[in-house]
Order: sequence, then C-alpha cells, then structure tokens
Amino acid sequence: MRAILVVNPQATSTTAGGRDVLAHALASQVKLDVVETDYRGHAMAVARSAARDGIDLVVAHGGDGTVNEVVNGLLADADSDPAELGHVPALGVVPGGSANVFARALGISADSFEATHQLLNALENDRSRRVGLGLADGHWFTFNSGLGWDADVVGRVAKRRGKQTTAGLYMRAAVRSYFRPPLGRPALTIRIPGHEPAEALTAFVSNTDPWSYLGERAVHLNPGCSFETGLGLFALNGLGLPTVFKHVRQALATKSNQRGRRLVRHDDLPMIRIDAAEPVNFQVDGDLVGQRTRVEFFSVPNALTVIT
Repeated sequence: MRAILVVNPQATSTTAGGRDVLAHALASQVKLDVVETDYRGHAMAVARSAARDGIDLVVAHGGDGTVNEVVNGLLADADSDPAELGHVPALGVVPGGSANVFARALGISADSFEATHQLLNALENDRSRRVGLGLADGHWFTFNSGLGWDADVVGRVAKRRGKQTTAGLYMRAAVRSYFRPPLGRPALTIRIPGHEPAEALTAFVSNTDPWSYLGERAVHLNPGCSFETGLGLFALNGLGLPTVFKHVRQALATKSNQRGRRLVRHDDLPMIRIDAAEPVNFQVDGDLVGQRTRVEFFSVPNALTVIT
C-alpha cells in the first residue's frame, strides 16, 4: 500500500516528536511519503496529486482545517459524484488541532498517540467505513457549514491565528460577534424542496452530530444527523438573548431534541438553498470561505472511505 502522511506543523497540538512517531509507525505497514504543509492550500494540492497518482491512502495529521483540505483535494476532480472518479484514496486521520470535530465524530481518539494506534490497528485488520459528505458552493465539508453568526465567529477567530484556539477564544468571539455583527444581520431565506420558504437570521448545516465541541462538551444541534443520513438544518429567525440562551442550553444537554418557536430545524435533507438579502459570511468546517448571497448545500452519500 502506498500512502502519504500530510502534516500541518502549525496545528495546535502537532509536534515534531509526534510526527516522527506517527511516520515511523506507518512506515512499518505502508510505503510512506511524508509532506509538511507550509502554505494555505498545500494539503489540498498534495491530496489532489495523490488521487491522480493512484495513491492508496492519505493520512491527515492536523486540525479540522487540514482534514478539510485533504478531503477537498481527494475529491477535487469529482463533479458532485465521487463514484464517477473511480479510484479515490482512503482517508486516515490523526488529530492535531484544537477541536478535531470530524475525528471525534468518527470515534477517533483526540490523543495523537492513541489515534495512531487506532489507525494502525484498522489498517492491519482492513477496517474502514464509508461516510457521506456535504457539498456547498463547490466546497466539500465533513461536519458543518453555515451562514451568519457562526461564520462571523469563525472569521473573528481566524484573525487570531497564531493564538491557541481554545474554547474560551471561541466564546469571546461568539459574544463579540453577537453584539457587533461585522456585516449586520441580513435576512436569510431558506428553501427546501417540498417545504414553504422560511426566514432566518443565522443558519447551521450539519453533516453529523455533534456539530462542535465546547472543550470536552459536545454541542448538539441535530442529534439525528450522522454520516449515514442527509444534512441537518438548524436556523434561528430571532436572536434575542432568551432565544439564544435557550438553544445554547439545549445544545449542551447530553440528550436534547432542539425545540422552539424561533427555530427552523430539519433532519436528513438531500438539499438546502439559502439566499441572503445582503452578503453574509460563509464558513465550511470552521474555516471562513468568504461572503455569499446564495449557497446551495447538497448531501453526497458514501462519498469517501475513512480508515477507522
């Protein structure tokens, strides 16, 4: 088996020692090349080349941003249907970031050494699973995407790159973005086939649940959402403090089925379209993509093989 290990040395918890242990362990089972990323988009370029060269496995060692780049590289030549590509390398993940939402949702340990052991065991026993992905405006996403408040938060945190992205940093960014939204609060119109249009001020689209983590606590918006279902939608048409506090409390509950008169929520959707009255921030897997006035979200079942 030919494999490439893609390492983001700037990720929160990656270290040279951890990289060497991982590379040495993998090299005992596969023919391995190691690439350290040194610019934005580098991981995507490496994964795209790996797919075109017929590599069997690409392992991402970094945070959710690194994983997202690798996934987008692996599927760069797919036109919304990975089945048309033929061979696509399998994906392996060894967490090295601060949140590692995708890895945790797959049951991969947040500890890089334990995750390495899991990966080696899965390779030895030929264990993998197919996962569905989301596709939004040409960007593949593994766990979530969104327009509005959450994307504002992501943008604010991105400006602090170089500072460890802790739960506290996200909380402060959320509070500041709530009281001082950088682009205001343009109205969003949500269109789902078979449903009447609905208005909202912020919208989250999930590909799995939990949607994120606050430290060690999982954040649940669409508990019925998984890698084997369609997309989950969670949108609010009001952002008054009572509404926000209510849904934050529900999201942090161990078992919660979100409800509320300001809530627009659906599970297992094949497609969602969201139009904005004015440009709003748009994020994919916790990475700010830019500003949009329209985004179409699609669920793509069985898009990728993950070693786990």
